[in-house]
Amino acid sequence: MRLSVIIPLYNEGSNILTLLEQFETVTFPDTLSGVEFIIVDDCSSDDSFELVSKYIENRGDWILLKHEYNKGKGAAVKTGIGQATGDLYLIQDGDLELSPSDIPSMVEAMISLNVEFINGSRYLPGVARPLASYKRYLGNKIFTNLTSVLINVKLTDMACGYKLIHKNLYQKINLKENRFGFEAELLIKALRIKKNNIAEVPVRYFPRNYGDGKKLNNTDALRILWTIIKYGVLRLK
Repeated sequence: MRLSVIIPLYNEGSNILTLLEQFETVTFPDTLSGVEFIIVDDCSSDDSFELVSKYIENRGDWILLKHEYNKGKGAAVKTGIGQATGDLYLIQDGDLELSPSDIPSMVEAMISLNVEFINGSRYLPGVARPLASYKRYLGNKIFTNLTSVLINVKLTDMACGYKLIHKNLYQKINLKENRFGFEAELLIKALRIKKNNIAEVPVRYFPRNYGDGKKLNNTDALRILWTIIKYGVLRLK
């Protein structure tokens, strides 16, 4: 099996090179035949694209794509997967909130448990983490519990940026959301297909605030809620 790491990128010039360097230290499971990295710049207004372009020069299995205008994280993920050659798709945010060192455990869990979806969780025990904003945690908890009830699968972290999905499952899903709500859409639609097809894996989390470049805001939270209602309550296709 081949792993495709999809990295949506928007104005992360101060973080992206550190993230890419972290991948150099990851020991991926021997069960993988290879790993490719697909970075999709969502029309950044800073130097993110230039920094990545220079970094990946003469590096195999690294691909850099660019949107001509800002389309949103979900759109960037779909663009990346459209160019992927792997059997597994791993979504990796372009900031430094999540650690690539957790990717091997996600891949191993998918293989050992024979499931097609692994959801990273910033709240499961098992790893040490700095404490995060309680208000943000509470909002995520409400959305996660609502999603869990609607799909009848107990989740602990619906909004975590780490999602690992098998190509076979992804191809059965028609994703429509282009912005932050796509995580909820992906979970709901994937688990409508098969409930016992997911596992959660604890991941490290290094939270940042808006002053550090955090992009999710109250408006985005309302979009996520509407996404849950659309695909969880109204069951739109």
